[in-house]
Amino acid sequence: MKKVANNTTGKQLIKQHNKLTHSENIKVVSHVQREAGDWVINTLMIENIEVAFKYKRKKHYRNLQGQRVNITYYPSEQLIAGFNVEVMSVVRVKVS
Repeated sequence: MKKVANNTTGKQLIKQHNKLTHSENIKVVSHVQREAGDWVINTLMIENIEVAFKYKRKKHYRNLQGQRVNITYYPSEQLIAGFNVEVMSVVRVKVS
């Protein structure tokens, strides 16, 4: 009997959801984690990109600063101090 993997690759996600973008082997220059209620909000800044990449987890994640990652995300907007700011909502992040 064959085992079916539950992990979905970034490329498979893009086939299912056309608004997603998948980038590979990109360098994280900053990784900040802050608690918000029961969640830990993670914000990544990527080399040569001026938009923040955000995702949340239930627990703190290891620091990704300086790491190269594969990331699947979609563009979004967030209201901060009365201004709409573009952010990337991360669906999947994996150290490459």
